[in-house]
Amino acid sequence: MQFAPIYPLIHKLLKPAFPSCLWSGCSDAKAIALTFDDGPHAQFTPALLKVLEQYQVQANFFWLGACVERSPEVAKAVWLQGHWLGLHGYHHISFPRLSSQELKASLEKTQAAIAQACDLDLAYVQKNIRDVRPPNGIFTPQTLVNLQQWNYRPVMWSVVPEDWVRPGIDITVKRVVQQTQNGSLIVLHDGYCGGEDVAATAAQLIPQLLQQGYHFVTIDQLWQERLPSFTAK
Repeated sequence: MQFAPIYPLIHKLLKPAFPSCLWSGCSDAKAIALTFDDGPHAQFTPALLKVLEQYQVQANFFWLGACVERSPEVAKAVWLQGHWLGLHGYHHISFPRLSSQELKASLEKTQAAIAQACDLDLAYVQKNIRDVRPPNGIFTPQTLVNLQQWNYRPVMWSVVPEDWVRPGIDITVKRVVQQTQNGSLIVLHDGYCGGEDVAATAAQLIPQLLQQGYHFVTIDQLWQERLPSFTAK
């Protein structure tokens, strides 16, 4: 069973209930964020990068630390191309399944993997790469308390086409185009589930969204628009 049709309803319910999360940007500008979860992947991510470069789109990647360690050269290529980086945990494990100590260690281990792969100072990564998207979109109020206490920023979504079940490229693109509006925060995947189609999906999707007048921004730009107190310093 596919749940894509109910994600817009879930978004409407959860966004006002958890305002400390970034769910979308401002509705008065045609700025949208294109995000990719579960990478980097040795095969799928480089193909995606070519599409993003072709259209000069700055995207946002929420990485698994284990995948960064598995494909450090791909991680560095993403960074050098100027995309925004976020954290998705070290392994793809729902945060409520982890103790507070395990969650903190998972995020810190992912930051360390990024620093190593991208040849960055760890202190720089800890200060600047602090956007966190919970795997499976699952969190608890305590998760958010912990993230705030540790100076991380929780990032969610407003458009989820469920590409990880591979409904078909045309269907994925259609779902995104139909749901996208000003400020949308779009979730796709360049990892093992869904990544097989990600480059072809992006190649169809990006020109359609550009034709509609949208422009692509970073997660940090969306934070600056909505919650100035959460912006990077």
